[in-house]
Amino acid sequence: GHGGVLPGAKVTAEIAEARAIPEGEDCLSPATHATFSTPIELLEWVAQLRELSGGKPAGAKLCVGQPHEIFALAKAMLETGITPDFLTVDGAEGGTGAAPLELSNSVGMPLREGLVFVRNALVGTGLKPHVRIAASGKIHSGAQMAKAFAMGADWCNAARPFMFSLGCVQSMQCHTGHCPTGIATQTAWRQQGLVVEDKGPRVARFQKQTLHSLREIVVAMGLDNPWHIRPMDMRERINGARSDAIDKIYPFLEDGALLADPESTAFARHWKAARADSFRRAI
Repeated sequence: GHGGVLPGAKVTAEIAEARAIPEGEDCLSPATHATFSTPIELLEWVAQLRELSGGKPAGAKLCVGQPHEIFALAKAMLETGITPDFLTVDGAEGGTGAAPLELSNSVGMPLREGLVFVRNALVGTGLKPHVRIAASGKIHSGAQMAKAFAMGADWCNAARPFMFSLGCVQSMQCHTGHCPTGIATQTAWRQQGLVVEDKGPRVARFQKQTLHSLREIVVAMGLDNPWHIRPMDMRERINGARSDAIDKIYPFLEDGALLADPESTAFARHWKAARADSFRRAI
């Protein structure tokens, strides 16, 4: 896999202090984390972060790859009693313009599929009341938000559409410091292209209108709020001639189903392959 690279040109004094590196030098983040390598260790790290921050919400962001890893995390929660405050599910369609094309185009599950696995892992183990789910990955409209809520999300994150509202032209120069619109650069003369007095209201209008469109959808459905949207309330197109309700396309478990009778669920093989002490398959 790939980690993260912050070019030295972007490593300011503040960033250098936070990351304990020299100012102006590249900041290299490895693909793996030195603090944990198992589901249990990940949860212990989350608990440590929460304690060190004085009880602030702590969680993890992930793009679902191997389904059994999500169920391994759920088993670790049951074994340790440690639950993150939230899990952010990032779709494979998300990412950064600096990512290698093979990874951004071919690795990881799309948001909807990833949401289904995370939602069912938490609901099926009775853990959902303790863990909130955030949805992330090219969400830019009220309709997309409504579908994410129907599939188990508690809130939605968005980055790309706000970049567009600022004037991003997708030049894919984010990692070089040469962003032509001044958004993703620390170069002072390039930053002149980002006029706050002009761009600020655009961002605010985009946010306001997006939430307004979500409200209109919820009201049209006869519901009080987005969290009342159910899988059966939304349809997804299967092909050019057919669509079906989301709950007919994807499986949605009842509360505690994985604890009561995992073999009868659509996720039996993933549950059996999951182990709390390792992200590797048990079978």
